[in-house]
Amino acid sequence: MPETLRGKHAIVTGAASGIGLAVTQQLAADGCAVTAVDLAGPPLDELARAHPRVRIAPCDLGHPSEIHRLVAQVDNADIIVNNAGIQRVHPVEEFPEEEWDTMIAVMLTAPYLLTKLCLPGMYERGWGRVINVSSVHGLVASPYKSCYVACKHALIGFTKALALEAGARCSDVTTHAICPSYVRTPLVEKQIADQAKAHRLDESEVVEQVMLSSNAVRRLIEPEEVAEAVRYVCRDGAWSMSGAALTLDAGWLAH
Repeated sequence: MPETLRGKHAIVTGAASGIGLAVTQQLAADGCAVTAVDLAGPPLDELARAHPRVRIAPCDLGHPSEIHRLVAQVDNADIIVNNAGIQRVHPVEEFPEEEWDTMIAVMLTAPYLLTKLCLPGMYERGWGRVINVSSVHGLVASPYKSCYVACKHALIGFTKALALEAGARCSDVTTHAICPSYVRTPLVEKQIADQAKAHRLDESEVVEQVMLSSNAVRRLIEPEEVAEAVRYVCRDGAWSMSGAALTLDAGWLAH
């Protein structure tokens, strides 16, 4: 694997914690130059201290102008990992419009724009990976998560459409959607209280009775396990998986 990634440059969004942090650490360990993108703040500062060879790029992905600035300041990207995400839990009729717009901007518009700006360089160099961290909620739905489910479904559709375009241009530029069920991340931890309120449960009951109720194996996925999937689709031998949704769902969809 290091032979594939050594000398490559990756941009990872949502890199300061959870899945993004695990992906950043894995790719860097494999010899890839990584630009870690996240909101400015203590988590990104800690990443900088812990991994001085990783390039830190504070960026609010909700603003297209910041994405243009980011791409203009970094070297050509061979790998894009569109991981940044937001979760809000509300019934549809109570979903705040400003939260909906922000989630669409960060989770759908930002991946499109980052990919659009970096894709020509991938075609020119004859190799590239666009990896969209979707979710099992990109394949099935859950109540109270209408915007999250909509974004994750759309991200898989974007992955498929891009695979058709890229495949016609260069067989070594591929796209992949990674679809995990619940991962042990700050994003999941923050929604436990919201889920408890929505389902009228104690917070201690949410993980077992709500989050993992559909799993065949009732345990949270670790961020490092998702990073391994990202690492796998970066292999040259994974070219045939372009456009696919790789599920890491602990048996959720086996029902």
